[in-house]
Amino acid sequence: MITRRGGSTPFEVHLDNFSGPFDLLLGLISKHKLDITEIALAKVTDEFIAHIKAAQSSDTEWDLGQASEFLLIAATLLDIKSARLLPQTGPQDEEDLALIEARDLLFARLLQYRAFKDIAFTFGERMATAGRMTPRQAGLEPQFARLLPELIMGITPEQLAMIAARAMVPKIAPSVGMDHLHAPQVSVREQAGILGARLRAERVCSFRALVADADSTLVIVARFLALLELFREAAIAFEQAEALGELTVRWTGDDEGEIEVSDEFDEFDHDTDMTDEDATDGKADDE
Repeated sequence: MITRRGGSTPFEVHLDNFSGPFDLLLGLISKHKLDITEIALAKVTDEFIAHIKAAQSSDTEWDLGQASEFLLIAATLLDIKSARLLPQTGPQDEEDLALIEARDLLFARLLQYRAFKDIAFTFGERMATAGRMTPRQAGLEPQFARLLPELIMGITPEQLAMIAARAMVPKIAPSVGMDHLHAPQVSVREQAGILGARLRAERVCSFRALVADADSTLVIVARFLALLELFREAAIAFEQAEALGELTVRWTGDDEGEIEVSDEFDEFDHDTDMTDEDATDGKADDE
């Protein structure tokens, strides 16, 4: 705003193309509920012109330097309005680019100042309201104080000492079990002999019944492989009424004589075990 001599100086912002207060410009835009980004500046321009005429008719001396910069604001707003009304074309030269950058900077500073003004007004209202309040100085009322539970120690000093001693005992360091890495070997040929003897006696048996007495997963796997070996030797037959149903095993081999099955699985386990032992021995030698 143009400052009269002897009056208070309002808040001013100094830019390359503008040096003056935002209060007047912001007040005019807010008065007509206009959004600066949705430029409709006819009433705002009229307010500027009326303000200049009122200043010229006053007997108070004016600062012509600030008055000319005030007119620069009005010219900038008119330029914004014309830019919105005329077809948009790209900037033709560096001077046009500089004008657009200056206008965008004016937009940003104006919106920022309006935000600070709004929050300052809100803070002022809240401070005025809070200034009329007095914090409560009285303590908790007796009827509510009785609701607080009393702190009662439910243990004796000796029990507390035992708890403290138990808490101070060093904890056992965690260890990782290695038993599963050295599981006992299960012979497929041996399990084939067990299954053959049972099937010769019972003739028909379900797979579930054949592995019911297995004490580990390795035994179950070995018995399954043994059944496949017996099937390859034409000693048994499989029956299954439906998909994923109960698997029935029927004995179809000779009732006498030794059951001959391949020992390829046992040889594989033996070779793997020997390889592990050699690796262990080699590691021990290196150490």
